[in-house]
Amino acid sequence: MLFLLCLGHQAVAQKFIQYTAGMGSRDPENSQVWILYNGVVATHEGMTLEADSAHYDTEENSFTAFHNIFITLSDTTFIYGNQLYYDGNERVLDIWDDTVVFIDGGTVLRANHLTYERNRSTAYYTLWGHGTSDDRVLDSRQGQYNSELKEFYIYNDVRLRDSSMLLVTDTLIYNTVTKVAHFESPTHIYSDSSTIYSELGDYNTDTRYAISFRASHVDNQGRTIDSDTLYYDEVQEYGRAMGHVVIIDSANDITCTGRYGETHQKQRFSFVTDSAHVLFVSDGDSLFMHGDTIYVTNDSTNSLETVRANYKVKVYRRDAQAMCDSAFYSAPDSLLTLYKNPVLWYEHYQCTADTISLLHDTSGMKRAYLRSRCFAIQQVDREKFNQLKGKQGVVYFIEGEPQYADVLGNAQIVFYITEEDSVGNPQLVGVNAGMGTDLRIYFDTTRSASRVVVFDKPDMQTYPVMQLPDDQRRLPDFKWLSQRRPRKPEDVFVW
Repeated sequence: MLFLLCLGHQAVAQKFIQYTAGMGSRDPENSQVWILYNGVVATHEGMTLEADSAHYDTEENSFTAFHNIFITLSDTTFIYGNQLYYDGNERVLDIWDDTVVFIDGGTVLRANHLTYERNRSTAYYTLWGHGTSDDRVLDSRQGQYNSELKEFYIYNDVRLRDSSMLLVTDTLIYNTVTKVAHFESPTHIYSDSSTIYSELGDYNTDTRYAISFRASHVDNQGRTIDSDTLYYDEVQEYGRAMGHVVIIDSANDITCTGRYGETHQKQRFSFVTDSAHVLFVSDGDSLFMHGDTIYVTNDSTNSLETVRANYKVKVYRRDAQAMCDSAFYSAPDSLLTLYKNPVLWYEHYQCTADTISLLHDTSGMKRAYLRSRCFAIQQVDREKFNQLKGKQGVVYFIEGEPQYADVLGNAQIVFYITEEDSVGNPQLVGVNAGMGTDLRIYFDTTRSASRVVVFDKPDMQTYPVMQLPDDQRRLPDFKWLSQRRPRKPEDVFVW
């Protein structure tokens, strides 16, 4: 028997639930309720509901359905379940018992209990939900899905994953059309090649592109990036970071910091700029370098290859310090070269030249090359300075200790002679001044100059200390730059 109920006046009939059923009767305890059986079909304002049986409250305009429930909300949106309560006035569906299935095109949401607000096109769950969209899987304790926006808003133990990625967070918005996940809580994104951490940002699960605006961190095969803001492309293994940038290459013991940085893992290079600073361990000692911009490259085995610093460069290492316009470090050669107005400080000495190269081995400094316009100065006291000048200079070290230095081509010298007095204190007894084609200076165990030998056409004079002519006290181009020497790692930022 087929029943068709149209309650109220015809002018408002469309607001009430309409139904058909194979069998039905009034509830003997409540005449406002119809009990319906056998192929129940209800419709309400564009929605169709099918069930094995149902109770329809004509006064409340509500529908309670049981078993094999199938709801059609649109051509692409459906709900399956076993028990349902529908408030026709509020247009709210409440479905529970075993697994409720909500389908919206290619998106499927499963939960034990689901509430769908038709006015907001939103499904809610409060005790675990499992969503799928294409090959993405979303799990959380609580959440909602908006079928109009095609968007999940899920929270509490959130997991978003596919075949090569897992995102773990507490709160997430995921759009199934754009494939973009937005998070505003501590979030980890794990993939085959990297791990991303952020506390605010977006992640495109299709392009594998991450944008982080707070507490940003990426770990990519031993190289990490920390910053305030980060843009990271997992496919290209490219990162762009801004604000308090720290790039660490743990395999090569190198750390770069600055206000802006980029890393290109596939091209094997990184750079930082704006307060750029690099710290790396070479021959067992730490070297600190600052420049406007610092570039680092790795070789095909991911070992450190080069470090290049440009503009206003300062270098601090325990055994030597330097400043110049630009610097280049070749890791395979353990060779640091300083360009354009370089100054090198080593122990008591200041050295300048057009170019200075420092060669290291495992024991420390091995050679220092001063190319073109070599000038070395050692302070004796406030007004007196030992000085060596020539076209080229080479300093030779053994086990990190200076042995002797050669000044080659138009060598000039001002060298104060000392002798120990009766109690062992050094006393100035004279000064050698003059020139020769080449000269060699020897160092004692205290790294002080102990003896000078002039080769080929020497023209030397020895004077009492107080009788050295004024025009020979300073060799041409003399500049004492002690006030600019970095004396601790932090001084590399002071130009």
